[in-house]
Amino acid sequence: MYADRPNRTGGFNPGSLGVALVINCAVIGALFFAAPNMLPFVPDTPLVTYVPYAPPPPPEPVPPTDPLIRQQPRPAPRPDAPIKIVQIPQTEGLTAAPDPLPYTPPIGIEGTGTVAVDPPKTAPVFVQPGIDPRYAADFQPSYPSEERRAEREGRVVVRVLVGTDGRVKQVERVSATTNAFYRATLDRALAKWRFKPATRDGVPIEAWRSMALTFVLQN
Repeated sequence: MYADRPNRTGGFNPGSLGVALVINCAVIGALFFAAPNMLPFVPDTPLVTYVPYAPPPPPEPVPPTDPLIRQQPRPAPRPDAPIKIVQIPQTEGLTAAPDPLPYTPPIGIEGTGTVAVDPPKTAPVFVQPGIDPRYAADFQPSYPSEERRAEREGRVVVRVLVGTDGRVKQVERVSATTNAFYRATLDRALAKWRFKPATRDGVPIEAWRSMALTFVLQN
């Protein structure tokens, strides 16, 4: 009941399949080379560049204006304003009018033109202290005993302040050979010296006077 399969006609033939594949590939290749423009056209994309955003620089600072100074524009002259004409006085042919007020001389000047000047004041007359002749014998101090034993002579110069009563109020040492000679002079000046006081315009005043004394040994 079953027929023999290898002996059937119209079965699968591998040789015919290979031939069909070769033919199909040939046809597809011919179509590809014959119509190259059939591929889809892709246009070139333009290059787009992006620049980073940078803010503009700030404006330069404007110095503040002084509120006390008002900047006001100078008004332009009106075109219809009248022109002011200044009249220059003419000096030719004019004479000077005398002063109607009488002349008054300044104070201190007489009408004759002489100037009243006060008489010059005389300088004050100063008289320095002088030795009172009634006490002239008391001016020489006693000879110091230690200087006499040493047979030493000396000299003393002092300045004395003579009061208004003629007495010595202060003694200043200028020079002295030894201290013994100066002490003898100081004691005698404060105790015994008497002067005529100095005067200024006849009025007694205190004044300084220099005195020089010499100590000499006598045989």
